[in-house]
Amino acid sequence: MGRIRHMRLPAATLLPVQQQTAGWDPATSLSEQAPGVYFAEGPASNWIVVRDGTGFILIDSGYPDDRRHVIASLRHLGLEPADALALLVTHGHVDHTGSAAFFSESFGTPVLCAPAELAHVQGKEKHQVTLGQVLRRAWRPRVFRWMVHAIRAGALAAGPATQAEAWDDATLKALPGSPVAISVPGHTPGNAAILLPAAGAIAVGDSFVSGHPISRTSGPQMLHSMYHSDRAAALASVRTLAGVDAPVVLPGHGPALRIQLDEAVAGLVSQAGSASPGRRRK
Repeated sequence: MGRIRHMRLPAATLLPVQQQTAGWDPATSLSEQAPGVYFAEGPASNWIVVRDGTGFILIDSGYPDDRRHVIASLRHLGLEPADALALLVTHGHVDHTGSAAFFSESFGTPVLCAPAELAHVQGKEKHQVTLGQVLRRAWRPRVFRWMVHAIRAGALAAGPATQAEAWDDATLKALPGSPVAISVPGHTPGNAAILLPAAGAIAVGDSFVSGHPISRTSGPQMLHSMYHSDRAAALASVRTLAGVDAPVVLPGHGPALRIQLDEAVAGLVSQAGSASPGRRRK
């Protein structure tokens, strides 16, 4: 996204997002969705804390301005940010990597992602919705409010996690929750879901979501096409999640879902089949 300067915005237009951000409280926005798996529903993007007797990890980290909320959520659980054993990244979009560089540079926290996503997370590639794509739709109030929130949350000034490394199966297995990475390319080239087998939970990132600031609906859904590097590939990849045993689904946007992953995937496939080309979201 490019840089916007001297943008004056009506306070009334911003109110819904600003109220949500100002009122964010881990006591009400952080929930234990499975044993040792804590889901933080952030102002516009989510993150997850996984803890066991060996320590804790983070999965994703919101926008850059969500850093204060990420830290607050850890301290609410009695954890110190510097003790994080790793920060796992489902994909390299700025609303999921917002605190990655901070944790890496401040605490030496390993930032790990799929090998195919590494160049994106390190800032060597960019697979992000463009400012032009957003501005073409900014006449819509929901898109406008989301755009303003993204800008104010630091989307245009975010730094990459240059020290990020690619994960491997052995490294992940040794971490709290014994995460298992599942490749789900399409949203970005190296997008991944992260299964927590013992907890029966899966962090799907933006492979699909349960809500979004620009969406009018709730429940399992694909993000607007402008957010995907390849929407067709994203949907095809989601189909491969069918058969994964996970009755707790933790999306990157929207509330947690208590639903069998198979059921969520079937719903997404049905939605895609019922949407005619002429009625797809523009």
